[in-house]
Parts: sequence; structure tokens; C-alpha cells
Amino acid sequence: MEVQGQTREVVAAVPPGSGGLSALARRLRQGDASSLPVLLGLVLIWGIFASQNENFLSARNLTNLVLQIAAMGTISVGIVLVLLLGEIDLSVGAVSGMSAAVMAILNVQHGVSPALSLLAGVGTGAAIGLAQGFWFTRFRVPSFVVTLAGLLAWQGALLWVLGTTGTVNVYDPLISGLAGTFLSPALGWALGAVCVGMAVAGQAVTLQRRTKAGLPPLPRGAMAARVAVVLALVPAVVSVLNADRGVPLALLLLLGFVIGFDLLLRRTRFGRYVFAVGGNAEAARRAGIRVDAIRVAVFTLSGAMAAAGGILATSRLLAVNQSSGGGDVLLNAIAAAVIGGTSLFGGRGTVWSALTGALLIGSISNGMDLLALPSSVKFMVTGAALLAAVTIDAIARSGRQPAGRG
Repeated sequence: MEVQGQTREVVAAVPPGSGGLSALARRLRQGDASSLPVLLGLVLIWGIFASQNENFLSARNLTNLVLQIAAMGTISVGIVLVLLLGEIDLSVGAVSGMSAAVMAILNVQHGVSPALSLLAGVGTGAAIGLAQGFWFTRFRVPSFVVTLAGLLAWQGALLWVLGTTGTVNVYDPLISGLAGTFLSPALGWALGAVCVGMAVAGQAVTLQRRTKAGLPPLPRGAMAARVAVVLALVPAVVSVLNADRGVPLALLLLLGFVIGFDLLLRRTRFGRYVFAVGGNAEAARRAGIRVDAIRVAVFTLSGAMAAAGGILATSRLLAVNQSSGGGDVLLNAIAAAVIGGTSLFGGRGTVWSALTGALLIGSISNGMDLLALPSSVKFMVTGAALLAAVTIDAIARSGRQPAGRG
């Protein structure tokens, strides 16, 4: 397990050694901006809101921010997988609400154990994703149409499952504890030390793998920079969160999803096939890849992640109602993936974009709430950020083509 996946994106924006600025300019011209735009956006947004409200960077507000983005980021992980195929899933919001409702109804009204209820909720999302992926691949109906139909259908199913009650309150400690559990300061520091250790070990493994494969080693400056970023970032995050209630379990779950799927995409044959299908489906088919099976698997995972996000949202709000999964859930999940750096054109992106994009969108929403700005302004600013991200993606794509990088 490698924690340095996101730090690789951070330091890639500023190559070490002589000529770093010229190298950076060349990479940007070739469409390899990495995480630089979203990181600069975060610095700008945090600076603006901190200057307008001193509470924005307080430990309590930053802890609340982490809790607010956990569900969005989890759903966005599934969206990243779908976008890597060059497809779209418009049903994730409705699926998140429907899956959470199934979990709540089983646990509260039918007395099913919380563990089985959670599994049933995630299984519901996975089954929906499987059905939509099968329909998309079997009948060649565009994923946009299939999942748009799913958005409408699963919203209706949510109303049917909830019935006349309209709202189901969740009281079980296991379910509510997903978003309501905070680690002790000592345990938080221990996990931070583990993260730093994994980052160092990950660099050593990468060096060993490259040597074994006969590839030139990475510049020592780049490797040192990656470790330095982790050494600076992890203690800072743990310190801030410990100053309030501690490291939230919801953050660990989100990071677990991100790291797990990052390893799945970068270290397994399945991950390579996903990028291959997203890059050129016909070439992948001719290479012997079962393109339809990969697509069905990805939509199944997207449904499962939507369900997990809906369960996290329910754990935080302690209830499921008729508006669960509605509102701006779908908009924010897709926007987080795109703003974080995943290409809408398929074949390029990283699961870490779900985390960075969710952090940026969550920061905008959180900061505007602190400033008591209306929802209309929030939607317009988020829309502008999404448009800027897509524009950068389109420019980057045109820059990659002359460079022969597709």
C-alpha cells in the first residue's frame, strides 16, 4: 500500500534539478499539468476565505470540512473509474440515496443486524451498477441515457422503499459511528507515523522495481521531495484534527478507498485494462481485452461506491429521507472528479483527484456557508470551477496531441 500516490502528483508539478522551471513549462505545454491547477486553486480559496473569516482555518471548521467531503469523495471515487473509460454515470446520487434507504429500512424496521444491513446497502448499489453496465454494453445504449434513466428510476424507488414515513432515523451505534467516531490523539499520531513509514517504504519499493526492470532510477531529488511532502503534510493534518475532536474515522475510510483503488488501477492487470479501454476501446479489443466485461465491472464498482457514499452521508445525518442523494450530490461528485484532474475524454486521471477535487468543492461550500452567502452564489462558483477544470482538460488534451501523447 502506497501513501505517496498523491504526493507523486504534487511534486510532479515542480521537477527537481536544474532547469526546473523550463521543465515545468514544457510539461504544461504538453498537457501534463498534474495536480498543479487544483492545488493552486486550494491555496487561493483557502487564502480568500481565511482573510474573510478567521474561523475558516480553525481546527473545528477543518474537522467539519473533512466530515462534509467524506461522502462526496467516496462517491467521486466511483465516478473517476467511469470517467477513465470515457463514460459517465448520472445515477450515482439516486443510487446513494436508494442504497442508504435499503440499509436503514432493513436495520430499523426489520431488525436486521447493522453489519448485514450495511452489506445489503452496498450490495444494492453494486447490483444497480451491474444492471446498468450490462444494459449499456449489451444493447449499446449510451451510458448517458442508461444512467439518466437510472437517475429517474432510482429516485422513484427511493420514494417507494421509504413509503409513507418519508424519513427513517438511524440509531444503531455501528452505523452512526462511521461518521461519528474520532480517534484518540495517541492513535492519530500512531497512524500518522504508519503513513510516513509507508511513504518511505513505497519509495524504496519503487526504486527496487525500477532497478529490477532495468529502468533508470528516479532522480533522488524527486524521491526526497515526495517523502518531504508526506513528512510535512501528515503531521500537520493530524495536529489540526487532534486540536478538535481527533482524526475522524470517515477520513480514514475515504483515504482507504482512495489508496485501495489507486493501487488497483496502477498495480493490477484490471487497472491497466481500464486505462487501455478508456484510451482506445477498439485497440484494446484487438489486443484481446474483454472490453464489455471491463465496462460492466467498472459500473458495478461505481454503484458500490455510490452506496458507500450514501451510507456515510446517512451516518453523518443519522437519517434517510426522500431527498437523500438528491440536490447537488450528483453535481458535486462529478465536479470533484473533473476538477481534481480526471479527463472527461477517458484514459487519463488518478483516483486521488476524487480527494483533491472534493476538498476544493467542499472548501468552496464550507467557506460560503461561513460567509452566509446564498446557495445561488455557491452553485455559480462551483459551476465556474467545473468549467475552468474542463477547459484546462481540453487545452491539455490538445497539448498532448502535438507531443504525441494522445
